[in-house]
Amino acid sequence: MAPTSFLAVTEHEGADDVRWLPEWFHRRWTGAARRAFGERGERAAAKFLKRQGLRVIARQQRSRLGEIDLIALEGDRVVFVEVKTRRSDVAGRPDEAVTRTKQKRLTRLALGYLKRRGWLGKKSARFDVVAVTWPQAEKTPEIVHYRNAFEPVGVDGMFS
Repeated sequence: MAPTSFLAVTEHEGADDVRWLPEWFHRRWTGAARRAFGERGERAAAKFLKRQGLRVIARQQRSRLGEIDLIALEGDRVVFVEVKTRRSDVAGRPDEAVTRTKQKRLTRLALGYLKRRGWLGKKSARFDVVAVTWPQAEKTPEIVHYRNAFEPVGVDGMFS
């Protein structure tokens, strides 16, 4: 019996391609395995950022609104980092998963973090995305760092 498939449509501009993914692909990446793989990607991203000169000061900062994967300092600037980890780009590049809705949520989370630390208005901030592609057979991932990946969404002038 042939495996059933579900339809995956990429969401990036000009996405005319539709990709069929086997059902086993979807089943395999649920629950604890997905979280563990994501955490592995976050650890790799943190090491990568340290080698680039950033100082990671927090990981997996959670609040009722969600989670910020990594928070780093680059000089006096606070860098909020969203890490996206994938096995391949068959369903789109990892960075394409940071939608406008996700950007808005990250902006609100960052604003809360800056307020709690007393840094709002005292330190500048930016949002980076780190795309980690880690094929199953590979020991090391491909990592792409998008500096200043997006501007704050929904809080005009709050992050100067």
